[in-house]
Amino acid sequence: MARWSTIERDLRAEGYRYIAGVDEVGRGPLAGPVVVCAILMPPDQRAIPGVADSKQLSAAERERLAPLIRARALDYAVAAASVNEIERHNILGATAVAIRRAATRLRHPYDLLLLDGKPMRQLGLDHLAVVDADARCYSVACASILAKVMRDHLLQRLANRYPVYGWERNAGYVTATHIAGLRLHGQTAHHRAAFCRTALEQPFG
Repeated sequence: MARWSTIERDLRAEGYRYIAGVDEVGRGPLAGPVVVCAILMPPDQRAIPGVADSKQLSAAERERLAPLIRARALDYAVAAASVNEIERHNILGATAVAIRRAATRLRHPYDLLLLDGKPMRQLGLDHLAVVDADARCYSVACASILAKVMRDHLLQRLANRYPVYGWERNAGYVTATHIAGLRLHGQTAHHRAAFCRTALEQPFG
């Protein structure tokens, strides 16, 4: 598709046939884990119409595309790093933990890990990082959709147990409802304490 960059095509021309696109969701929220998806899409098939960076899609579009992506993928794996791991390693370190988990869960061999963003020294795995890869590289966009859908489902389930924070709508990010819930009811075990302290120190609304 013309709107995708030539990055993946050029890499395959260099011999990297099986590219594992990787993306994470949930670096910035006040609550919930960071979730990563690693995925291998068939190199000889056209892109699924409608796939794009998950941030550019509505929830309904992501829900429609996710099963199509799972059905088309050669292999994919989803992994997470917990709130405790985020507190222990910081968000970048915890993201690296989740990426390693997802990569090691892939059953299909891959030639290259293709990440969105900047190189991660903490990762400990050979990889290529591309800024805005979720909008430029098809496999990374597919990974971003599956990671986002998985994380949103998790926060929706948690919202049933903790209804005062609006997680079914804000997925743990900063909103007026979330801040009000924190001020009235305090934190849960699923909140990131350091993130919440910073957010509560800022004027909001």
